[in-house]
Amino acid sequence: MRESVEAEVMMSFLVSEELSFRIPVELRYETCDPYAVRLTFHLPGDAPVTWAFGRELLVDGVGRPCGEGDVRVSPAGTETLGDVLIRLQVGPDQALFRSSVAPLVAFLDRTDKLVPLGQEGALADFDAHLDEALDRILAEEQSAG
Repeated sequence: MRESVEAEVMMSFLVSEELSFRIPVELRYETCDPYAVRLTFHLPGDAPVTWAFGRELLVDGVGRPCGEGDVRVSPAGTETLGDVLIRLQVGPDQALFRSSVAPLVAFLDRTDKLVPLGQEGALADFDAHLDEALDRILAEEQSAG
């Protein structure tokens, strides 16, 4: 059973301290990959770019700085539940996005209702066993037919 949660959030793409612009960002969570969230950025003049990273990183990043390497998420300031910064990096190149925390929390709440945090492993195992069983059934039908 493949289920998903989707949302569209307007984020600011921070090009520099003086320049930023608002872009639509699609957020997606699927039970077939229960540990990850996907963010698809629609930058003007470019093809959409999708990043996948841990759902828990986004959950934790709303309240405190976290992440290592290519993806870092942190509160934008000291105000409670204000904005969140999402920094994506590939080699020396990086992109910085700012989002209001409210739509992110609403999206994460919906993902938690679909698959509670900490329960991802049981779902991942179930899907793997289901795929194996379906492959076995199809193979038996093909050999019998």
